Order: sequence, then C-alpha cells, then structure tokens
Amino acid sequence: MDKILIVDDSAIQATRLKSILEEDYEITIAQTAEDGLSFASSQDFSLILLDVVMPGMDGFMLLKRLQEEIITRSIPVILITSLSDIQNEQRGFTLGAVDYIAKPFHPVIVQARVNTHIKLYRYRKQVEHQSMTDQLTGIANRRRHDLYSVTKWKEAARLKIPFTICMFDIDHFKAYNDTFGHPAGDKVINAVAKTLSKFMRRTTDFVARYGGEEFVAIIMGGDARINYEYMKQIRKGIEELKIPHAPSVGEWVTVSIGGVTVLPVDSSQYGTYLNIADTMLYDAKRYGRNQVVWCGDEMKQWRQTDDE
Repeated sequence: MDKILIVDDSAIQATRLKSILEEDYEITIAQTAEDGLSFASSQDFSLILLDVVMPGMDGFMLLKRLQEEIITRSIPVILITSLSDIQNEQRGFTLGAVDYIAKPFHPVIVQARVNTHIKLYRYRKQVEHQSMTDQLTGIANRRRHDLYSVTKWKEAARLKIPFTICMFDIDHFKAYNDTFGHPAGDKVINAVAKTLSKFMRRTTDFVARYGGEEFVAIIMGGDARINYEYMKQIRKGIEELKIPHAPSVGEWVTVSIGGVTVLPVDSSQYGTYLNIADTMLYDAKRYGRNQVVWCGDEMKQWRQTDDE
C-alpha cells in the first residue's frame, strides 16, 4: 500500500484528509514542518500533502527543503491552502509542487488528484528502477549506487552507526576475455554478481555493478573486523565456484577485495571513503590478487595474509 504524508498544523484538517484517503493509502500525519521533514527523510512516501500556512517554517520553506535533499526531492508534493491567488500558486509550482488544491476542498477532487499523482509516481519509479538496474546481471548499477550511497551514508551519520564500503574486482579479467571470449566473460560477471547477492542478503546490505568487472557493496552496522571477515568468506565463495581461468594466470577465477569501515561524522564525506576502499582494492591487486585488504580500526591496514 502506498504511503502518504500529510503535513498540516490543523489537526481537524489533517484528520479530514486522512478520512478521505485512508481506505486506499497508509497515512502519516505531521503537525509541524520540522516533523514533516523528519518523516519524509526517514520513510518511503509516494506523496506529500502539504499545507502552506503554518507557524515557524511554512509550507513553501518546507517544500524548498524537500527539493534540496536527495532523499526527498523525488517525492511529489501537492500544496493544500487557502492562498488561492496566482502569485502563491506560481510560487508553489516554481519550488517544485506537482499540484495545488485550494480550500475548502471537495473529497472527490482530493481523491482524484491524489490517485493521479500516485499513478504517475509509480510509473516514474518503475522507469527509474529500469534505468538503475544493470542489464547484464540484474543487480543495481552505478547510477543506483550513487544515489543509494549518499542516502545511506547520511542515515548512518544520523544514527551514529558504522558504515562499510567494499570494492571488488575480478582478477585478470582481460586475460579471461582474451582466452574464452566476451560471451564467456559475461557469464563470469553474472556468476560473481549472483554470488555477491547470495552472501549479501541482509536488509542493510547493498551491492551494485560499478562498471566492467568491478562491483561495489555497502554494509550498515557491524564493526570493521566482522565485515572484514565477512568479505574473506565472499572471496572464498567466489573461488569455490571453480570457474576455470586462463591457464596463463591461474586455475580458477578469483576476486580481489578492498574495503573500509568508518563511523560517519560529516554527511558529505562518502566520496572520500569510497576512494579509500578503491585504494585498498588496488593494494589487494598489488599484493598478489585473490585477497582482501582492509582499512580497519584507527585507519590501520589489514591484509588477509596478516592473520592466515
């Protein structure tokens, strides 16, 4: 069931809107703009009904804030207000509202407009999902990672929980393609993607194809040592697929893995730590491939060979 957020300081009006829509939708009510922004940032809403005239931060200010945040900018917003003059209506659309309902409103009109925008939102989400899915493997692509990572990094900073970034690279993949051909190489990419997805099934896990033979994964929660050990299991699991490699480089297809676990503080630093994970991946390949190199507690580097 689609979820709708009603932001209105009037309990009477919010309750009336809820009674009109609750048969078809799950309704959440916020009576301040601040609570509305908090709810919108932490839950998955398909539509926001926003009153304009509120004390403190008004509806226009909240709409501007919603459009500025990556997490909330895609949620359609319908303004509901008694300010029916052209200037206010134009201002609402300029700030990003998708529709405008003037008070007093009729239940049939509210239902019709809400239903229309929910359908449009569903269609847009379907198109977005297709554009954010890697066509070869069926897992998330780099575009999806770029959006998801920023959202989850900010969430981890807010909740003060550890955040892990992992980079994976199929070892000597060019040699594999040169030996067996690109169709066979595509099958290897698929097999690695399926193995990563099989291991990373927790609700806090995320994996995407980053490009070519590279993958990226995100884990929320768990300390550095736990996630480092987890990556070692994944490395072993891929080797145990026993996909024959080019004789010139090794017996089986393997992966190198680099990662970092950090407690986010600055909500804008994700790219910095993604680069650190990539550096750890580079070191894993430099040290001989088919291993895990980790930036752990106090930014100390751990290598698989250090403790095995």
